[in-house]
Amino acid sequence: MLLDILNQIDSIVWGPWLLVLLVGTGIWLTFRLTLLQVVKLPRALKLIFFARNKGEGDIDSFKALCTALAATVGTGNIVGVATAIKLGGPGALFWMWLAAFFGMATKYAEGCLAVKYRQVDDNGNIAGGPMYYIEMGLGKKWKPLAVLFAFFGCMVALLGSGTTTQMNAIISSVEAGFGISTYITCAVITVLVAIITFGGLQSIAKAAEKIVPAMAVIYFVITVIFLALNAGGLPGAISQVFTGAFSGTAAAGGFAGAGVMLAMRSGIARGLFSNESGLGSAPIVAAAAKTKWPAEQGLISMTGTFIDTIIICTLTGLTIIVSGQWLGDTNGAELTQNAFAVTYGGFAPILLTVSLALFAFTTILGWNYYGERCWEYLFGTKSILFYRVLFLVILASAAFLKLESIWALADIVNGLMAIPNLIALLGLTGVIVAETKKYFEHLEIRDAKLKAYKARRIGKR
Repeated sequence: MLLDILNQIDSIVWGPWLLVLLVGTGIWLTFRLTLLQVVKLPRALKLIFFARNKGEGDIDSFKALCTALAATVGTGNIVGVATAIKLGGPGALFWMWLAAFFGMATKYAEGCLAVKYRQVDDNGNIAGGPMYYIEMGLGKKWKPLAVLFAFFGCMVALLGSGTTTQMNAIISSVEAGFGISTYITCAVITVLVAIITFGGLQSIAKAAEKIVPAMAVIYFVITVIFLALNAGGLPGAISQVFTGAFSGTAAAGGFAGAGVMLAMRSGIARGLFSNESGLGSAPIVAAAAKTKWPAEQGLISMTGTFIDTIIICTLTGLTIIVSGQWLGDTNGAELTQNAFAVTYGGFAPILLTVSLALFAFTTILGWNYYGERCWEYLFGTKSILFYRVLFLVILASAAFLKLESIWALADIVNGLMAIPNLIALLGLTGVIVAETKKYFEHLEIRDAKLKAYKARRIGKR
C-alpha cells in the first residue's frame, strides 16, 4: 500500500512538467550564455588541470570536480543507461545527449552561483550551494525555499542516493560476482566510509581525487576495448540511436516496442538522474573550490556533465546497443553484464562488479558531504558529528532494509530538490550572465597585457 502511494507520487514529481522545467532551464541558460557550453568547452577542459587555484576555498578545483563526479558517476551510468535503453530503445541515448547538452549550461550556472554566494561557517570552512544562493541571491524572504532545498538534500543523502541504494548496489553485485556475504561487504564499506568521512572534506576530496580518475579510466578502457573488438556493429548502433530518437523502435524479439515519447522521456529522465544537472547537488562542493572567479568554477563544474553523460553514459549505451542484448529479457545491471559477456565471457561479472562497486562507493562519499552541508545549514556546525554518526548507522543498516519503498522515496525527494534550485537559477540568470561577462573581459585584458609584454621583450632583442 505504502509503495503504491510512493510510486504514484514519484510519477507525479518526475512527470513531464519537471523534465520540461529541467531541460527548459538549460535551454534558457544556453540562450542567455550564447552557447557557452560549446564555445568555451576547450577552455573548461583545460581548466580541469591548469586552473590557478588562487582565492579563498578549502580544496583545489580538480578535487572539487572529482568530489562532484564521485557523487554523479554512479549506478546511473550502468543501471540507469540500461534501463533507459530497455524502456525507450536506442533512441533514448540521443535524448540523454540532448539533456546533457543543455544540462552543461545549467551545471555552469550552478557552479558560478555557488562561488558567488559562498560563506564561511563557524568552523572556518567554506559553506555554499543552492541554499546559500537562494537566501543571499534572491533575498531573505526566499529563505523558506532554501530550507526546503536543504531538507530534501538531507533526505536524499540519508535515505537515497547517499546510503541505502548505493550500498545495496555494492553488496548485491559483490555477492553475485564473488560470493562474498552481504553482511561482510556492508561492514567493510561502512568502516571505509567512516575512516574517510570523519576526516571531513579534505579527506573525502583526497579519496575522490585518487578513486574517480582511476575508476573512470578502468571503465573507459573496458568499454573502448569492447567497442573496438565489435567495431563492425558501431555504424548500425549509431544509426539506431538517431532513427530511434525520432521514429521510435519497432517491436523485435522480446522487446515490446517504444515510441518517440517513451524514448524521449526515459532518455531525458535517466540522463538528468545520472549527471544531476539542475538538481543542485554539485554546487555544494563547487563552492569550496579555491578560486576568486565564480565563472571559472562554473566552467570546471560544466565538464562534470560532459564526462558523466557524453563520455561514460555514451560508452555504456553503445556497448548495450552493439551487443544486441537490449532486445532480450534482462534489464538494469544484468543487461549491462550480459552486454559485456558478449566479448568478455565469464570475466564480465567481475569487470562489472568492480566498476559498479567503485562507482557506488564514491557516490556514497560525495553524497555524505552534500548531506552534511545541507544538515549544517539547517541545524548548525555543532550538529555535524550527529549527522555523520546517523549517516553511518543508516549505511550499515542498508543490508537489513527492504528497499523498494526507500528507492521510491529517494526518487521523490531527489526530484523535489530540483525545484528550489531551478527557481533560483531562473531568478539569478542576470547575475550569472554578469559574472560570465566580467570573467571573460578579465581574460581579454590579461591576454592583451601578456601579448604587449611579449612584444616589448621581442623589441628589446
